[in-house]
Amino acid sequence: MVARIFRPSRTAMQSGKAKTHHWILEFEPEAPKAVEPLMGYTSSSDMRSQVRLTFETKEQAIDYAERNDILYRVEEEQTPKRVRVAYSDNFKYDRRQPWTH
Repeated sequence: MVARIFRPSRTAMQSGKAKTHHWILEFEPEAPKAVEPLMGYTSSSDMRSQVRLTFETKEQAIDYAERNDILYRVEEEQTPKRVRVAYSDNFKYDRRQPWTH
């Protein structure tokens, strides 16, 4: 069973960086989810899919996985490239695209 170590990205519904400062160790699904025929619930017999551990640093998560003989895969965080633009850039004479109404 392989665990995944990653830093969560922010959700699309927020502009802040809440809940993105910790590293998470989460197990990959071992068995596929199945639909229960009577009620239509989605369920799985995989109990490890419910385990989600948080750590302050990536090194702590890796140390935990190595101490407990857990195979792991580290997904490096992807930092967004932000372009700083001032409001006055909308009215520059040498704009890339012409400003029209």
